Amino acid sequence: MTESRYALIIANDSYQDRGLRQLMSPAQDAEALAGVLGDPQIGGFDVQIVRNEPSHAISMRLDDFFADRRPGDTLVVHFSCHGLKSESGELYFAASNTLPRRLASTAVPADFVRRCMSCTRARSIALFLDCCYGGAFPQGAVARAAGDVNVLESFVGEKLGGGRGWAVITASNSMEYAFEGSELTRTAAGPRPSVFTSALVSGLATGEADLDEDGRISLDELYEYVFDRVRQENPNQTPSRSVDMQGDLYLARSPRRRIAPSPVPDDLRAAMRSPDIYTRRGAIAELRARMENADLSVAVGAREALAEMARKDIRAVADEAGRALSEVAVNPYPTRLDFGPVPQGAPPPHQQVRLLGPPLARSCAAHPKADWLRAAETPDGLDISVDTSAGPGRLSGDIVLKGAVGEGLVHVEAEVLPTPAAEGRAPVPPDGPTAVVPAAGKPPPAHARPPAPPPPAAHRPVPTRTPVAQKPDRREPSSQEPVAHKPSTHKPSTPAPTRKPPPAAGPAATAAAAAGPAPRATQRPTQRPAPRTTHAPPPRSHHPPPTPARPQRAPALAAASLGLSVASLITLLLGAVAAIDAVETRVYIPGASLEEGVVRAGMMKPLIISLITAILALVVVSIARNSLGSSAASQTNYAEGPAHATRVLTRTAKFIAVPSLILAVLILLVYLVARIYA
Repeated sequence: MTESRYALIIANDSYQDRGLRQLMSPAQDAEALAGVLGDPQIGGFDVQIVRNEPSHAISMRLDDFFADRRPGDTLVVHFSCHGLKSESGELYFAASNTLPRRLASTAVPADFVRRCMSCTRARSIALFLDCCYGGAFPQGAVARAAGDVNVLESFVGEKLGGGRGWAVITASNSMEYAFEGSELTRTAAGPRPSVFTSALVSGLATGEADLDEDGRISLDELYEYVFDRVRQENPNQTPSRSVDMQGDLYLARSPRRRIAPSPVPDDLRAAMRSPDIYTRRGAIAELRARMENADLSVAVGAREALAEMARKDIRAVADEAGRALSEVAVNPYPTRLDFGPVPQGAPPPHQQVRLLGPPLARSCAAHPKADWLRAAETPDGLDISVDTSAGPGRLSGDIVLKGAVGEGLVHVEAEVLPTPAAEGRAPVPPDGPTAVVPAAGKPPPAHARPPAPPPPAAHRPVPTRTPVAQKPDRREPSSQEPVAHKPSTHKPSTPAPTRKPPPAAGPAATAAAAAGPAPRATQRPTQRPAPRTTHAPPPRSHHPPPTPARPQRAPALAAASLGLSVASLITLLLGAVAAIDAVETRVYIPGASLEEGVVRAGMMKPLIISLITAILALVVVSIARNSLGSSAASQTNYAEGPAHATRVLTRTAKFIAVPSLILAVLILLVYLVARIYA
């Protein structure tokens, strides 16, 4: 890339004339594109931004930008504004002071931009036009450009000089709208970049526009990426281009560099092709070690050699090479991120994702599949963030990790909460629209206070009656000493009707009502005060206390039996593979005995482990079922859920353990018979 790289971004979103609709995206377009082009690791451009300037100021900045350049310079100009076409068919770019009826004196002519491009000494020029076009004609006149604006025709004609090249890429080439996002509304967090500029920024920032993965993004690759991205998001918008350039113009660097494999040494290549199966297996071990090398070219070369052996060698060797390949893969941790509730417009939250494995497995590029996802590389992995300017609601998207060893996936979720409509106003609680939330420091109004709930039945005052025959107590108890009344054994007489207390009119009445009924008028003045009400103990139950539930042992035993049965099945498969290797050793190696092949392949150990674990699984299944007991006992000792889970787990464990036991016994019997008659 050339050393001198300059970019000029012109963004106009505010217009004095009411006939020009105020745009929402140009400011965000300028900031997003300037951040990518100005990044030393991506574009490395010296960026200038011109925003909401009058037409004469924009013309002067354009003239200064193209003047005094050298042939080796690379220039990029980006327009984000209204594009207007006059009655005579000339194209203009609207400025803040543009009047649709005075385009020649208040707008920037496209012909002026073309002349500046023609006169500069720079040989590499790229012009991006993110404009929505319309006709600017006197009232009652007929537009000559009915459908197409033919923007690119304004930049063709005379050559720009010997050896120079230029390219014009426009978001739209007809009377269609250059859409500003998926919705033409202003959100609380501000507008988002337009579809066209958003695709430009995404392709440059993530490196997805590097289609050939050579570490550089050319202008042609960027246009192909932007075209597909814009058409995917909005089929009604069609980017166009016009290029007159010799060679390729590279606009940015890309992290998606394809790693050139380093060839394996000659002695290792000879071991890969040896007729001895053990020599080839030794080559697999060496290639596995080289695949973990810090030099990525060495690791890629070893991986390609292992892939060749997995395709061409015999089954035993090919399977081992395939297992070695599967050990090095893109392995992000964690694979699922949940940012939870995030306020709209808040600073982006961040979470870290680690990339595990050797250097070759960690060498991958992140490709977010949603516009609100951001992924930045860190020494240990990736820094994932969420753009909170997205609309409120539940967000769900993926980040695809692509590397030399395959692809990985990180799923990201977040919930963007809407901002309150008015500052200082408390949000409506979820109880319903009738709930009233008072402001801070103020009591709720009287009509909004909920009625006090009645006291619990256990704490209500219970009126006491004096027994008919009661001996006076000579000892006067104190007012603080509770008096215990013996329960009466005879049937009490019909109680006198109690008076309902009048409705309380204030705090005093409420306190009086809570104190209980007033004493009778016939009560003697020397009578001791009524004792405080005490809660009577609960009546004794004639039923025996419930038997404590037994420990939930059956579900745990069922889970253990299932684990043992699965272990038995896995070890059986390992033993079967070892048996196949032993047979192949006997067939392909002259003079090798079956017993020698079994010992080298290690067949006996996994088969014995499979037998033991299968037997243990069946024993634990029996214990679990005995612990569960009959249906009546299971309903007493276990809930319906654990009992059902125990039956399902034991049934599954038995279904796996019985065939594993039978197959392991058959393999051992076949081996013993073959050994006797060998």
